[in-house]
Amino acid sequence: MSAKNLDSKQRWRSVSVGFRVSPQEAYHIDMLVKTSGLTKQEYIIKRLMCEDITIHPNSRILKILCQYLTELTEELKRIEHIGQEDDVLENITYLVELIAKIKD
Repeated sequence: MSAKNLDSKQRWRSVSVGFRVSPQEAYHIDMLVKTSGLTKQEYIIKRLMCEDITIHPNSRILKILCQYLTELTEELKRIEHIGQEDDVLENITYLVELIAKIKD
């Protein structure tokens, strides 16, 4: 059992929840978490509780976006048939939509 933790809203969090994901799912979750600016715990809790996640653009988020776009560009150069890699297309779509929101 994990130790009790008092969070910023004065709630005791003493229950630990864990689950397994594939490497592709883990990468996608990590990308969503990093671009949200939240901790992984905060992000997952907000998503599970169907709460809105507001991204406040800053230089750190922009740097992370550029890093992911560079990785995706390299992946696209490597792939011959893009139709076979749905994960890459989903990641590109997410990043392009996020950049469009930041520009507005």
